[in-house]
Amino acid sequence: MDGTRRDFMFLATGAGLAVGAGALAWPFVASMAPDAETIAAGAPLEVDLTPIQEGQIVNVFWRGKLIFVRHRTAKEIKEAETVPLKDLIDPQADAARVKDGHAQWLVVYGNCTHLGCVPIGHQGQYEGWSCPCHGSLYDTSGRVRRGPAPTNLPVPPYGFETATKIRIGEEGGKAAA
Repeated sequence: MDGTRRDFMFLATGAGLAVGAGALAWPFVASMAPDAETIAAGAPLEVDLTPIQEGQIVNVFWRGKLIFVRHRTAKEIKEAETVPLKDLIDPQADAARVKDGHAQWLVVYGNCTHLGCVPIGHQGQYEGWSCPCHGSLYDTSGRVRRGPAPTNLPVPPYGFETATKIRIGEEGGKAAA
């Protein structure tokens, strides 16, 4: 009977030491991971483009800011490319707002450049975005066509990892500042 009690005490002590060592190590290991605030402050965001249908706009958040990812149709691209720059409030060619070879994908910040309202997609005369608060209109390239917004919807730093995946917050392998 002594051998059985001794074996039990040995196993119980060993188990207690293992649990204690794990309890001491856990906070140390957890402290090495970045906290949620650090992650939210600027970690790049990967977006899978596969499920986004042609003509659809998807909203994502990066660094706490709304980002519109729009899968443009061939008609929307053609219309955006043929707009004379002299007709724009903030002249910028459509090609300067998309990545080479990926004209069907438009990625822009999702707040009106007037007072920060959230424009509604597929609205207005230009079928881009319309700000419901003050009436600014944007085309399918995110360019302001009617004010009071003074500038185009900004393009965040992003790049294509594959033909169907973008990484917002990194451009050309370099993290955004």
